[in-house]
Amino acid sequence: MKRLLKYVLLTFALVIVWTTIIFFSTDRGWWYTPFTQYQKPIHFITSVQKELQSEYVGNMAIAVFQNGRLVKESFHTNAKIVDKNTVFQVASLSKFVTAIGVMCLVQEEKIDLDVPVSTYLTRWQLPISSFNNNEVTVRRLLSHTAGLTDGLGYAGFKNIKNVQSLESSLSRAKDADPNKDGRTRVGILPGSEWRYSGGGFTLLQLIVEEVSGQSFDTYMRTEIFEPLMMQSSFYQWNEKFRDRLCDFYNADGSKASHFYYTAQAATSLYTTLADLEKLFHLFNSESNIKKPLSSKFQRMMWQVEASKLGTPIYGLGTFLFTETEKSHFIIGHDGQSNPPINTAFRFDTKTKDGIIILTTGNPDFATRIASDWVFLKTGKIDALLFVLQQNKMVKSIIFGNITIIILIILIAFSRMYKHADTNRIKNG
Repeated sequence: MKRLLKYVLLTFALVIVWTTIIFFSTDRGWWYTPFTQYQKPIHFITSVQKELQSEYVGNMAIAVFQNGRLVKESFHTNAKIVDKNTVFQVASLSKFVTAIGVMCLVQEEKIDLDVPVSTYLTRWQLPISSFNNNEVTVRRLLSHTAGLTDGLGYAGFKNIKNVQSLESSLSRAKDADPNKDGRTRVGILPGSEWRYSGGGFTLLQLIVEEVSGQSFDTYMRTEIFEPLMMQSSFYQWNEKFRDRLCDFYNADGSKASHFYYTAQAATSLYTTLADLEKLFHLFNSESNIKKPLSSKFQRMMWQVEASKLGTPIYGLGTFLFTETEKSHFIIGHDGQSNPPINTAFRFDTKTKDGIIILTTGNPDFATRIASDWVFLKTGKIDALLFVLQQNKMVKSIIFGNITIIILIILIAFSRMYKHADTNRIKNG
């Protein structure tokens, strides 16, 4: 019995050691190999163009910044010409831009980050829950810590005539992703954990409309895009941009549909590389452009509001991709939807370096390239690259632990038989 206990404890110890090694090697990128070793922007983008030859991407626009200055742009297409003025839908990158709009209302003292959201709502209210809905605040909506369990994910509508009203979508989104019930509601204790919520940003969309007295799209265009001279950015589809809208593709290269959304704040931003370059300069303190959001309120966006496994992951509407030094992060957001749209925005708050990538036709190309840019720059795996590596990590943990268990069993049986043979010899 003691021998069995010894083998069980040894197995348990080795499993813990192996799991810890694999987890930390993934988290720290000890064995990670980026798609290129070139860090200089020109060589980096040349490597990106080579990488495009090995997998399908329908359209791509990319820009790399150094010390707050645009260094290099590059474009790729399989059909209609793509340039810096081509209009892309950017999926959840919309949330990052939405957060800037919300923070402008905070700056103007029209919104308080820490009062119940019900203070601002007349058209719709969160349904009664098992928790105190008054603990749902704008700060928690922006940081995905409000306790909402919708898990949205919006699939959109093929026909613009089918787009729901904002209130109807909050009650139950007809375009919820598969296996999501589409209801925006409080399902866990507000403030208890980080849980990504598209519904939370749709609720912010309603709050902006209630507070500003304007449609969400009109508010964002007049208060954010016009001051920044982002003349080709909008949340509500505008037919005059039809000729400049990029083609949509499925992952197999076939043409895909253009989808329309009720959830504009969460996923429906249309913009161009040229406009996002202007947005990039909003965060550059040395830029002399007119800034609708002051540096003080910009910095509030990257204060840590949520962590995972002890690591900062999210501020106010922005991922904290990795910490570069105390109180400085690489910030921004990615977007991903189906049919495949994948976008990425990274900004180093210390050095003012950054990268913007917009793609169609590939579910994760932009995220992988942007995360490799972060890895080459910092030697660290960023928050989204860690997620992309999770499947490989889990497989390694499972394979290693099964191997450990089998080896311990074989050793145990081998020693048991050896011990039995020794006893037989002794007993002659």
